[in-house]
Amino acid sequence: MSAFESIHQSDRAVKRMTRRRGQELRFRLFGLGAVIAAMVVLAWLTISLVGTGYTAFYQHHMTLEVFLDEAVLDPTGERNAENLRKANFRKIIQEAIYARFPEVSERRQKSALFKIVSASGATNQVRQMAYANPALVGRTLTLSVPTSDDVDQLLKGYIDRDAPEKRRKISNQQIVWVDALKATGEIKSQFNWTFFTGVDSRDPELAGIAGAVVGSLMALAVAFVVSVPAGVGAAVYLEEFAPQNRFTDFIEININNLAAVPSIVFGLLGLAVFLNFFGMPRSAPLVGGLVLALMTLPTVIIATRAALRSVSPSIIDGALSLGASHTQAVFHHKVPLAAPGILTGSIIGMAQALGETAPLLMIGMVAFVTEIPSGLTEPASALPVQIFLWSDSAERAWAERTSAAIIVLLMVLVTMNALAIFLRTRLERRW
Repeated sequence: MSAFESIHQSDRAVKRMTRRRGQELRFRLFGLGAVIAAMVVLAWLTISLVGTGYTAFYQHHMTLEVFLDEAVLDPTGERNAENLRKANFRKIIQEAIYARFPEVSERRQKSALFKIVSASGATNQVRQMAYANPALVGRTLTLSVPTSDDVDQLLKGYIDRDAPEKRRKISNQQIVWVDALKATGEIKSQFNWTFFTGVDSRDPELAGIAGAVVGSLMALAVAFVVSVPAGVGAAVYLEEFAPQNRFTDFIEININNLAAVPSIVFGLLGLAVFLNFFGMPRSAPLVGGLVLALMTLPTVIIATRAALRSVSPSIIDGALSLGASHTQAVFHHKVPLAAPGILTGSIIGMAQALGETAPLLMIGMVAFVTEIPSGLTEPASALPVQIFLWSDSAERAWAERTSAAIIVLLMVLVTMNALAIFLRTRLERRW
C-alpha cells in the first residue's frame, strides 16, 4: 500500500468522509423537509380558501308570482318611467310573498316571512323591469328573486338548525317556511352570476366583483402604459449607453433600493404628489395606475437589464464587425433577443401590481362604489381593496364571498405568471 493510499484510507480519513456524507444527507433531508412543508402549507391554504369560498359561486333563489298592481304602481295610468321608478315596489313583493302563505296574518309573522327574500334585490329587480318596460304594469310575472343572506346561509349549512333559536339569525318558523318552499321547488340553487356581474352592495347576496375587476384592469392598463416603456427605455440606456461614473452608480443603487421599498411608501408618494400637489381626483383608476407604475418601475428596469445581460456578447460583436453602429446592434439584435425576458419581467411586475392593496388605500380607492366605472377619472375600487373591505364585515355571508374573491384573484395571478413562463419558453431563442 502506498503512502497516498494509506492517508486516505486511514481511520481519521474514513471518519471525516463519514461525517461529510452525514452532513450532506442532513442537508438534503432539511431541503426536502422545507419543500414538503411549503407544499403542505400551500395545500392547506388552497383547501381552506376553496372550502370556504366555493359556496359563493351558487346562490338560492325563490320563484314568485308577482302582480304589478296598477293601483299601487301607476294609479294615474300615465306609464311614466320616472314615476314608476319611485313607485312602491316593496309592497308589490310583500303582497306576492303573503299570497303564497295566506294563513299568515299576524304583523310580526308577516315581517319574518318577508325576510325570506332579499328585500333590496327583489324590489330593485322588479323596479328595473317596470322602468325598462312600463307596459308590464298590470300583468303577473313569474320571477326568480334572490333569497336573503340568512336563508342562503341556512340552506348552505352554515347555520346550525339545532342551535337555540335565540342564537340564530333565523327563527324556527322561518325555517319551516323555507323547508316548505324548498320541498316544492320554489327555492332552488343556481349559479351566482351576480357575483361576477354585480357591484359592491351592503347586502351580501347582491354583492359582486365586476366594478372592482374593471377598476383593477383600468389601473393596471395605466401602470403598463407608463411603467413598461419607461422601464425598458431606462434599462437599455443604463445597460448600453450610460457612462460608468458615480452618477450612474448612484442611480443603479437607488433603483435596486426602490425595488425593496414597501408598497405603502409609494402610496404616500402618490398621495403627496398626484392628489395634494397636482389635484388629481381621489379614488380614480388613473391615480391608482400611476402609483402602481411607480411601484413596478424598478422591477421592470431590473428584469430588463438582466435580460439584456443574458444575451451573448458575440451577437453585438458580430453586428459591429459587419458595419452596424452600436445603436443598430443594440436595437436590431440585442433587444429583440432579450424581448422574452423583458416581456416576462413586465408581466410579473404587472401581476405584482394587481395584488397590491396598501398604495391604493392611501389614494382613496377604498370608497364604496356601486357602479362600474366608465372612465379613468371616475371613482373606482380594485379587487384587492374589495377583498379587504369584505373581510372586515361581520356577517357570515361575507366570509364566503371574500374567499371567492381571493380565489378569482389568485386564478388571475397564476394565469399571468403562467403566461409569462409560456411566452418566455415560446419566444426564447437559443444560440
